[in-house]
Amino acid sequence: MASMIRVFQILLWTTKLIQAIVPQAAGVQVFPPVNFSLTVSALAQVLLHWKPNPNQEQKNYTIRYDVKILIPVPEEYDTKKTHSIRTAPLHNGFSACVRTLLLHNDLQMSSDWVKEKLPPPPGAPETSVTNLSCVTRITISSTVSLHCTWLPGQGAPEDTKYFLFYRYKMYTEECQDYIKDKWNRNTECRFSVTHIDPEEVDNLIVIHINGSSKYAAIKPFQQLFNQNAIEKVNVPRNVTVFLEQNDLLATWEKPISPFPKECFEYEFYLFNLKSGNKQILKISSNDFRLRIDTTSRYSIQIRANHHICCTRGFWSDWSEIIYVGQNKLENPVAWILTVLCVSTCCMFLLVAIICK
Repeated sequence: MASMIRVFQILLWTTKLIQAIVPQAAGVQVFPPVNFSLTVSALAQVLLHWKPNPNQEQKNYTIRYDVKILIPVPEEYDTKKTHSIRTAPLHNGFSACVRTLLLHNDLQMSSDWVKEKLPPPPGAPETSVTNLSCVTRITISSTVSLHCTWLPGQGAPEDTKYFLFYRYKMYTEECQDYIKDKWNRNTECRFSVTHIDPEEVDNLIVIHINGSSKYAAIKPFQQLFNQNAIEKVNVPRNVTVFLEQNDLLATWEKPISPFPKECFEYEFYLFNLKSGNKQILKISSNDFRLRIDTTSRYSIQIRANHHICCTRGFWSDWSEIIYVGQNKLENPVAWILTVLCVSTCCMFLLVAIICK
């Protein structure tokens, strides 16, 4: 009997605790946002906008909004604002939904979802470009160049003309320098100077390619690139190699870049011309010391890539070949025997010719 009373007291205490935590909001209704809209505000950029439901009770509550991106890449987040901007390729359309979140202490209630979508842009199947790839380079003048290549869609007519645009932050520019294929279709684009900031880290570059044809509607294509991931790093500068007794010493300067020298790593290519042995060593500093065979001649090259500070890019080209050392016969007796052998052969050959 006593145990039953104790259980009853615990249940009563738990009920009162729950009532203290949960506000008297059982009758509160959570209404979804209104006027939800999706607007293309720039290349590959969508503005999501909505308004609070005018019927929503706000007294003693915190109102937030749960946003869910469905297409092209699933994503979910919450915000206090009634708008949101997302960057995404839009050639396959865009879809999202939003709902109201009502918060009070540990209590959270949510409304139904409100959904909107942007349909894919019109165009015939397989007419958009394929195999799009882009590379950036930092020039001596600390500007950034951009070079993109692509293949025409399999369903694109021979008269198709493609046009490329890039967007960096809010700046958009159309290509003026194209390279064409044998059907006179644009398949490459070059920007010698762009508005891409070489000192920025991991910003997005939007590439948009549309087209026109007399025989079909050309479907546009968009792709996002991380600016550091597509950078072709410059070659290390002022490479110096010399011998110090039995050691090979090499020094060099970092590539042309606004990033400090700590942001780069290197590959050191060492080729023994005597034995044919090859080595590629990874190095994180700007100098290197290695014990070598002093009787051999070596060829040396160095290349660079990003390290630590930002996303890894494309490895630079190899530096020009530097040669060091001389091939020597380790045993002087062997060298003397070789000379005697060659001399004897020449003598016999000469005697044979004279006798003949």
